[in-house]
Amino acid sequence: MFISKLIGEKKRWRQYKARKAQLPPNYRAAIDGIERYLMYAGGGGDGSGWATMLEDLVDLFEQSAADGTPIRAIVGDDPVEFVEEFVQNYPAGQWRVREQNRLNDAIRRAAGEQDAGGAETAR
Repeated sequence: MFISKLIGEKKRWRQYKARKAQLPPNYRAAIDGIERYLMYAGGGGDGSGWATMLEDLVDLFEQSAADGTPIRAIVGDDPVEFVEEFVQNYPAGQWRVREQNRLNDAIRRAAGEQDAGGAETAR
């Protein structure tokens, strides 16, 4: 089972890369930047969530290229905000939000502040 899942994910990755290579250079450069940000910012999560997210991203850019949609019309004025909102639609993004909440809760507890439920934590 593990081997078949690994092989399946590699196949999806190769298909994504091939589709990305077919995009016009400026769209491909935009996806490269988004992909690099996701890799370094930890947007990946588990393999299947990562693959689905990248497939949806390349779908968006393929359709936008076909329609002649300018890159700024896709990502807006703040590309980081675009990526952060895009990631929230996938399990990896949901994981990221959970971890952000856990970090905030841990700091609140460490600082002796109230937790999310309103109870005061020990100092």
